[in-house]
Amino acid sequence: MNTGSFSTDLHWDPYHRPNLPQFDEKRLSRVGVIDVGSNSVRLVVFDGAARSPAYFYNEKIMCALGSNLSTTGILNPEGRMRAISAIRRFKYLAKAMGIPELTAVATAAVREAEDGVDFCKQVYETTGQKIWIIDGREEARLSAQGILLGWPGSYGLVCDLGGSSMELAEINNGEVGRRVTSRLGPLKLMEIKGGRAARVKFIRATLEKLASELGPQHNRLFLVGGSWRAMARIDMMRTNYPLLVLHEYRMDANSVNKTLDLIKNNSGSKLQHVSGLSEARFSLVPYAGEVLEVILEVFEPKDIALSSYGLREGILYEQMSDDIRLRDPLIEACKVSEKSDARVPGMGKSLNKFVAPLFPNASMDLLRLIKAACMLHDVSWRAHPDYRAEVCFDNATRTNLGGLKHSERVFLGLALMQRHKNNRDTETFAPLIALLDQDEIKNAGILGKAMRLGAMMWISEKGQDTKLKWDPQSSKLTLRMTKSSEGLFGEVVAARLDSLAATLGCSADHEID
Repeated sequence: MNTGSFSTDLHWDPYHRPNLPQFDEKRLSRVGVIDVGSNSVRLVVFDGAARSPAYFYNEKIMCALGSNLSTTGILNPEGRMRAISAIRRFKYLAKAMGIPELTAVATAAVREAEDGVDFCKQVYETTGQKIWIIDGREEARLSAQGILLGWPGSYGLVCDLGGSSMELAEINNGEVGRRVTSRLGPLKLMEIKGGRAARVKFIRATLEKLASELGPQHNRLFLVGGSWRAMARIDMMRTNYPLLVLHEYRMDANSVNKTLDLIKNNSGSKLQHVSGLSEARFSLVPYAGEVLEVILEVFEPKDIALSSYGLREGILYEQMSDDIRLRDPLIEACKVSEKSDARVPGMGKSLNKFVAPLFPNASMDLLRLIKAACMLHDVSWRAHPDYRAEVCFDNATRTNLGGLKHSERVFLGLALMQRHKNNRDTETFAPLIALLDQDEIKNAGILGKAMRLGAMMWISEKGQDTKLKWDPQSSKLTLRMTKSSEGLFGEVVAARLDSLAATLGCSADHEID
C-alpha cells in the first residue's frame, strides 16, 4: 500500500510528456515498461544491448479492460482487478531484478473510460506505481518509434492495432511524421450492431477519413499489435513458411486475402488449435482481418512487414541518447554478444579485415552482414562440437536480433554453420536455405569458409599478421604470412585454404613475406 499523495496530472501527450531522461549505454542495460492495454497488461524488461532490445523478462496477463466499454462507459470490473493484481506482481518482480523504477503507460481503454483516472489512482494507492495515460496521437508516435528502433531510417506507414483503438503514423528517413488515431480496435468493432456489413461500412468510412488526413501512403505498411501477429501466424501456417519468426515477416495483399478467406471458411476452434493461438487472442482475429482488408484497399501499400516492436520499444527509444539512436541495432547486438560470449572478444574486427579481400564489390547490405558474422563467429564455442554448427544456425535464424530480414537471418546462419562445418546440412535446413538465391548461398559459403580459415590463425589486433589475397582475374587465392607466423601453417590450415578456394572456384597457395 502506498501512503504518498496521488496526482491526477497523468496525461502523457505532445504538450505534457513525463521527464524521461535520455540514458547513456550503461543506464539502458535494464529498463522496465508496463503497457496497460485494452486487451492485455504486460511487463517487459529490456536488458543487454542498448540499441537492440534484448528481452530479459516478458509477462502478459489478458485482462480485457476495454471489454463492453462502449456500452458501460467504465473499465471491465473483473479486468480491472486482474490488472491491479498483475501490476502489483510486476512491481515485486522489478524490485527483485534491481530495477528502481518502471515506466507504466495506459492506452485507449483507460483514456476513454469514465473511471480511467480512478483506476490509475487505485493502482497507485495499491502498488505505488504511477501510470501515464497516453492520447491516441502520442501512442501512434511511440509505436512508430518502436519501428525506428528496429528499422533505422525506415519509411512507410505504421499501423498499431490495439484492443480498443488503431493508430496510424507515417515515418520517413528515420522521423515520425503525421499521426492519426481511430476507434477501429476489435473490442470496439465487436459492439457494432448489424453484423459484418455494418462493421465494414464503419471501417471504410473511418479509414477514408484517416487517409484524407494522412495523404497518399503507398510505401511499406508496418503492422504492430497482437492481432496482426496472430494473423501472420495463420498466414505462416497456410503457406508452410519455414521460419517461425514473426518480426520482419513479409506479406502482400494477395497473401493476406488468402489468409482472410481461410479464416472465414474454417471453424474457429479448428484454426485456433492448429495455429496455437489462445482463445482470447483468436477471437479478435476476424475483426482485425476486416480492418486490414480495407486498409489494403484504401492505402495500397507496396508490401507489408510484421513488427514485434511497438509502443514498449518506442518508450525504450524515447530514453536513448541521440548517439545511441544512430547506431545499427544488428551490429550493436553482435558487439554485446561477442563481448560476453566469445573466447577472444575483439577478434571479430580482425577477422572482418581478413575476409574483406574476398568481397571487393560487396554492397553495403552484404558488408554489414559480413561484419555481423565475424563478430558472432565464436560466440557458440561452448556448444558440443558435434552440434556447434547447428547451434550457430539456430541462434542466427531464431534469436532476437533487430534490423534483419528473414533472408539475412538465414544468410548469417548459413555462414556461421560453415564456419564450424566444412559442408552445410542441405537436408535438414533446405526449407530455410530456399529463402536465399544462389549468389547469396555462394557468398555465405565463401564467408563461412574464410572465417573457418581465419579462426585457425588465431588472429587478433595484437596477434599474427596473416592476410588473404584474392585475384579474380587470375583466379588465384593466396594466404600471405610473415616469418614470425609461418609456424601456424599446417595440414589443417592447408585443407581449409583449399576448401575456401574450391568454393571460390580457383587455385590456392600460401606465401611467406
